[in-house]
Amino acid sequence: MIATPSPTSVALLLGLSFFLGLAFEDFFAQGKARRPGGIRTFPLLAIAGGVLYLFDPEHFLPFTGGLLVLGGWLLVYYLRHVSEQDELGEPNVGLVIPVLNVHAYLLGAIALALPPWFAVAVTVTSVLLLTGREQLHALARRVEMKEIITAGQFLILTGIILPLLPNEPVTTLTSITPRQVWLALVVVCTLSYMSYLAQRYWAAAAGGLWMAALGGLYSSTATTVVLARQAKTGPAVRRQAQAGITLATAIMYLRILAITAVFNMPLARRLVLPLCVLSLAGLLICALQYWAFPKSADEQPQGAMKLAAGGNPLELGAAATFAILYIVTSLVSTWATKQFGVTGIYWLAAIVGISDIDPFVLNLAQGGLTGIPISALAAAILIAASSNNILKAFYAACFAGGRATAGSAAALVLLAVAGVAIAIAIAIALPS
Repeated sequence: MIATPSPTSVALLLGLSFFLGLAFEDFFAQGKARRPGGIRTFPLLAIAGGVLYLFDPEHFLPFTGGLLVLGGWLLVYYLRHVSEQDELGEPNVGLVIPVLNVHAYLLGAIALALPPWFAVAVTVTSVLLLTGREQLHALARRVEMKEIITAGQFLILTGIILPLLPNEPVTTLTSITPRQVWLALVVVCTLSYMSYLAQRYWAAAAGGLWMAALGGLYSSTATTVVLARQAKTGPAVRRQAQAGITLATAIMYLRILAITAVFNMPLARRLVLPLCVLSLAGLLICALQYWAFPKSADEQPQGAMKLAAGGNPLELGAAATFAILYIVTSLVSTWATKQFGVTGIYWLAAIVGISDIDPFVLNLAQGGLTGIPISALAAAILIAASSNNILKAFYAACFAGGRATAGSAAALVLLAVAGVAIAIAIAIALPS
């Protein structure tokens, strides 16, 4: 017995098929050759697919027969089509036209049998892939094979290795499990990779304050070193470099908050106010450095300041280094807690600030230390970030020769002092 479709499903079927046909005709309107499909054909195919599906919604026999008939006709068309040549004299080997006709036919059953969001999603995705041909081909030409291979390695690390790792501690020296280590690596590398791709393939991110902000998302320490060296070259980019150094650190606070929130929402809630206040203070200082200070007579326009994209954070070498640092940090944190209690964690936080603080932050967020109050963990993270700011202030002064980035070095020290003051206030408020 034929099931009765709802009016909403029928309206969705007709609307999406018209939308697909309209995009098809508009895309191929410039060519002289006539191609099967369009604003009339696709709705008819969708109606046919929907009706044949309703005849047998359990075994799909009529629907499958209709699909075979359509496929046979498209095969005849395609064999004739590939023997012709396009405008450039190349064979017509593209499968876009047959695939879209099959899509229109399948849309009839999809709109009637599946949730509406799925029908909308697949149709809109098809239209975007059709109309974005030039942009997608240009992107494919720009992306290097090395990065495609690296992305494949990342998929292996996340889709194959991560599920296979045990989620139980393998040693009594730390409560961190191998899966937690790998998951932390995946989260941090993914965040850094987004910044890396934006710096490499987004023109607006290749210079100016956009570059500094994305650099803070990737590594505020590396960004500080690069901008300090550029500030030393002359006054042409000095004002932008100083503002960029401060901006990178302001973004660093938000990055720490985002990473913490992924693994430990209660800890993130404890840190949200201090980190947002410190980030806002950094943004205000950046704005003051950029807009309030006078411009140099020979200052270059916004975007002249450049920052080359760093190494790909998804490469196996970078991933292995992070994993080793994470494990070492976890072991040292556990030892410091057993030997010195909460005070040991504070001192360790001050020490790890001279290196990569992400492993330390993630170790605390993932429960690497048991029996430590959340407020103490928040204070330790603030101390680590402040210690890292002192290191960056030292880099800013040394690599720029002192005066060139004195304002940014002072700003970083000020943010570090504020962070330590907040950490002390949190620590004092802890119950004895």
